[in-house]
Amino acid sequence: MLLRSITVGITQTNCYLVGCEGSREGVVIDPGGNPKRILQAVEEMGLTVRYVLNTHCHFDHMAANAEVVAATGAALALHPAELPILQARGGASWFGVLVKESPLPEVELEGGQALKVGTLQFQVLETPGHSPGGVTFYLEEDGAAFDGDVLFAMGVGRTDLPGGDWDTLMRSIREVLFSLPDDTVLYPGHGPQTTVGRERRVNPWLR
Repeated sequence: MLLRSITVGITQTNCYLVGCEGSREGVVIDPGGNPKRILQAVEEMGLTVRYVLNTHCHFDHMAANAEVVAATGAALALHPAELPILQARGGASWFGVLVKESPLPEVELEGGQALKVGTLQFQVLETPGHSPGGVTFYLEEDGAAFDGDVLFAMGVGRTDLPGGDWDTLMRSIREVLFSLPDDTVLYPGHGPQTTVGRERRVNPWLR
């Protein structure tokens, strides 16, 4: 697995570029801003971007969808429950932020689905709670999970935005993310990476 993390936008979102070392096919996960920096990294990695993947559609995770899709020809993929948020430009107006309109998704995601990119298999795990259609992209062979704003190092996602729900978030963490092996590396939407086992042991919101 080829991996690069780029911190983008006003909320310091982690945008991930993930690629297959053999084929150089890849994905861009959560392009939340700074499209020129993202596209420069794509070029430096020599990736052919197959998909732009949104873990969810708050503005700080989709603000550069339009530019990245246009430049790469990649298919935009997200859960259909996120479509109203996408069409509201990620709720950017709630925060006084201007965001370009995103194209509509070409691929609607659902739990249990797998997206093949070169030799990589991105398993789609449904992890709502922070947002109605939040998903996690899990690479079992690489022990990696890209979980957006569900679970952070020593933190959890907020649930006070429209469509958020605390009980649903807790189920997503305890029943889905905590079902993964302890050594699974979590790559969250903000902040440093962590592991499932570490958060199970020390996360103060889950003890």
